[in-house]
Amino acid sequence: MRYFFFISILFLSLISTAQTTKNKGSITAKVIDSQTRVPIEMAIVSIYKAEENKPFNGVTTDQKGHFTFNNLSEGTYRIGIEFISYKVFFIEKVTINTSSNNLNFGEVLLVPIANELSGVTVTSKAASVQSKIDKLVYNPVNDLSSQGGVATDILKNVPMVSVDIDGKVELQGSPNVRFLINGKPSSIFGASVSDALQSIPASQIKNIEVITSPGAKYDAAGTGGIINIILKENKVQGINSSVNLSLGTRLENGSFNLNAKKGNFGSGIYFGGNKQLNTITRNSSDRTSYNPTRDTISSLHQNGKNPFTRSSYQTGLNLNWSITEKDELSATLGFNHFENNSTGTTLQNQQSYLTDGSLLSILNSERKSAGSFKNDATDWSISYKKTFDKKDQELNVLVTSSSGKSINNSSQETIIQEDNSVSGNRNYNPGKNHELNLSVDFTYPLAEGFTFETGAKSTFENIESQVVSDTLSNGNVYINDLGQSYNFIYKRNIYAVYFSSSYTLFNGFLEGQAGLRYEKTNTTADFAGVNIPDYDTFAPSFVMQHKISDSQSIKFSYTFRIERPDFEDLNPFFNISDPHNISTGNPFLKTEKGNRYELGYSKNFDNNANFYFSGYYRYNTEDIQNLTTFYNEFGVGKTTYTDVTLTRRYNIGSETTYGASLFGSLPVNKKGTIKGTFDFGERTNSTPGFASVNSFIYRANLNLSYKFSPDMMGEIVGNYRSTQKSIQGERPASFFYNIAFRKQFLNKNASVGITMANPFNNYLNQRSSSYGDSFYQVNNKDIPVQSFGISLSYKFGKLDFKKGESENHEGPLQPEI
Repeated sequence: MRYFFFISILFLSLISTAQTTKNKGSITAKVIDSQTRVPIEMAIVSIYKAEENKPFNGVTTDQKGHFTFNNLSEGTYRIGIEFISYKVFFIEKVTINTSSNNLNFGEVLLVPIANELSGVTVTSKAASVQSKIDKLVYNPVNDLSSQGGVATDILKNVPMVSVDIDGKVELQGSPNVRFLINGKPSSIFGASVSDALQSIPASQIKNIEVITSPGAKYDAAGTGGIINIILKENKVQGINSSVNLSLGTRLENGSFNLNAKKGNFGSGIYFGGNKQLNTITRNSSDRTSYNPTRDTISSLHQNGKNPFTRSSYQTGLNLNWSITEKDELSATLGFNHFENNSTGTTLQNQQSYLTDGSLLSILNSERKSAGSFKNDATDWSISYKKTFDKKDQELNVLVTSSSGKSINNSSQETIIQEDNSVSGNRNYNPGKNHELNLSVDFTYPLAEGFTFETGAKSTFENIESQVVSDTLSNGNVYINDLGQSYNFIYKRNIYAVYFSSSYTLFNGFLEGQAGLRYEKTNTTADFAGVNIPDYDTFAPSFVMQHKISDSQSIKFSYTFRIERPDFEDLNPFFNISDPHNISTGNPFLKTEKGNRYELGYSKNFDNNANFYFSGYYRYNTEDIQNLTTFYNEFGVGKTTYTDVTLTRRYNIGSETTYGASLFGSLPVNKKGTIKGTFDFGERTNSTPGFASVNSFIYRANLNLSYKFSPDMMGEIVGNYRSTQKSIQGERPASFFYNIAFRKQFLNKNASVGITMANPFNNYLNQRSSSYGDSFYQVNNKDIPVQSFGISLSYKFGKLDFKKGESENHEGPLQPEI
């Protein structure tokens, strides 16, 4: 059925090539530098009605310098074009009528302003959320609560995205999110997504793109969608730099950027690092379990503390060379390091008794554990872009490489208090992964309102993991356990080709994109008993949008997605840092499949208020879920553990989710702004052998900001995430709130900020539960959440193109970008 619908959309898009606009007109042009002939991106283009001084609409030029105004009524207009360090240019007396309704002015030359660049600061007003036909873009420029923070702090404020206390991210209720950096994959997400996100300073992030229904150009992976983190880069002529530093009771952070661009060559370097200071989590758990005949009951009580630290740093270099007006070469190189260290002491009490209450045994013990994880990732890319005389015709070639090395160390020793006997183990788990991507994309405009795009991509992934496990002998000597020591090699090659089109239908009434992606996956695993057959994936997608007016639109989309298991899911390493709660990966995992439908609506108001709605339906099969099983005795190698729950990932059943996301922003008294996000949905898990589980989940975010003066702002943010039921238990709710202030000075080139996270609560209590046929367990965590911090920022250089804080409403319209 979905293929029939997809073919129908393509057929309608072909019909559009024969249509002409009768009642509405359009104006288009390409803005370039008069000296270098290089296209100017982000130039502000405003359109005025004749004899009026206030623009009624505005856009910005795209990466190729193009802009277009559509659906223009008959009449006379004038166009104003401006960009920092260039003279303002006007196109006067532009007339739309029945005989001349689609006007193309070709190349418009902007003339640089000579010798007037020192210390220039240009600002433009920016909306925090912009809805595009294929994505939602979040601009964190005025997120005071994330100043001095990390990527996770920004994601907490992004519509449709939720983050739990452990840093795990969900997109409209789905944890299967594909993360990209500047549109490219990175190996830093392969080892631990939450650690990777907490290694990226918030000061390095330009914006966040949320792509819930990715088109055919994107990889098919990620049933939840894609989150693309766009880092800051240089876009304007001159030299500019910034330094950010923050000190706090729980987190220290710093970053440095230096960018330079002259003529057709630009470069930039950056360095950033952060450290989460020592925090102590208090935890306890109570478990009741039964033997197979259910005539004996066992209880396990654990109570302990776990100090934890995390640190990271990253650095990188980017280069851009516009070889000619139509040829551009770019290269990037980046390195990212993060690590965490933890220790813990846990008191344990085990009891066994009959169903009549008769005590059979009692055992008291103390477990001391330690763990560390380190990951180094190196990413590089080379891209070439070729444009042609024909508008919108483009060729892109991209090569990316991402390599990661990780080391996971863990150990634990348990002392039985009754006889002072000691047992223990230690594990050394080094691993490395490498991903190479080769892609070619070609775009060709077939006719007015119809563009064809095709491309091919090859991805080569290689994952290697080694496990060396030692067991503590009766003589208190560690002896290698061959049963727990092994090598794991996993290789996956993906070959893809796609076709897509962008189209306009019915005189501009509808616009959209439709495409089909084919991927062939070849997988090999050097692990006993693992044989994974090749498989083919056909992933259709489409999106249709109707612009009700210049300020509001409605869209409908469909996409087919898959979720391939990653390194953390596949690694068969047994984590025995707690011998009573063991976890491991599953190299036998298959690909999860998902279908997603979405209906979206966005509206911008004259007072700069805006509203966004997204309703969705998602159905996944071969659903990848955690499954916990209780064992009275469980053997790993030569060691047998008692009273054990083993958690492993499986393909089990299906998941159906439907819900909605709402975002709104409302200015108050020209100085205040209220922003709010509300996500809710109903999720049903159907798993063979288990009762179906229905869970209503929701998340709310409220942001209140106030501008005390042109250079001082304050903000209060609250974020609530509801409890969630799973097939075997319940995940806890969470609530965070932040208070922040920022004072700017030195002509807004410097600022000082104060951030308070949960200032009236030292800890957040997290209560979760899990159960199975023969056990029931309750876990409690007291996680430290209170922190206070101060952040400093300074920017300098010839140019500072800053978006976000202009109070100028008299000049050309400042578009929402």
